[in-house]
Amino acid sequence: MALLEPIPPRILAVQRLYNADPAILRAYGADPARHTSLGLITVDQDDPTYVALDEATKHAPVDVVFAKSFYAGSGHASGPLSGEILGVLAGADPDVVEAGLKALISCLEHDACFYAADHDRKTAVFPHVISSLGDYLSAQAGLEPGTPMAYLVAPPIEATMGFDAAMKAADVRVVKLFTPPTETNFAAAWLTGSLAECEAAAVAFCETVVRVAAGPRSPGR
Repeated sequence: MALLEPIPPRILAVQRLYNADPAILRAYGADPARHTSLGLITVDQDDPTYVALDEATKHAPVDVVFAKSFYAGSGHASGPLSGEILGVLAGADPDVVEAGLKALISCLEHDACFYAADHDRKTAVFPHVISSLGDYLSAQAGLEPGTPMAYLVAPPIEATMGFDAAMKAADVRVVKLFTPPTETNFAAAWLTGSLAECEAAAVAFCETVVRVAAGPRSPGR
């Protein structure tokens, strides 16, 4: 697979509520009996943020209590700090939340990001492999923590062709397939298998997205 140019996510805001009002805690899915503090983050890429929120649960005893993408993506955000997603971590004390935010931010800065699938950087692809799921995404996917998962995202037609290629190229099974339009008008798939098979699926997916972006009216395969 050709080396693709990364599109780093931009962290737009990080805020803390160290002694959150119980009504705020409940509204965002936290439990006032277990949680006192919240860490909030907005980012201009949603899928890397879901991965980063999951990463936080591997490094601190935090819960991802709220994580939602915004309609039509970061290009149509409600304000300069809104981006494409709001994620909220909850913990029993400020130190726990800080540890979770540190892991989350590190993942966004050094690991999870979209890539440009064409020379004009108009087509973005997310061929991410999680070697070991944390508590958040494992629960969302119905898998055990520690399970490998390929998290694949692209625009609708590129993604659909890519999903098929990924599943034919590797011994993986579909956990979830998010047909378009999602909130951000992309499509996504979660596939699981061994780590090597998830990586093979991600390579096949990415190569297909690049091929479709380069030849949108090419013959079928």
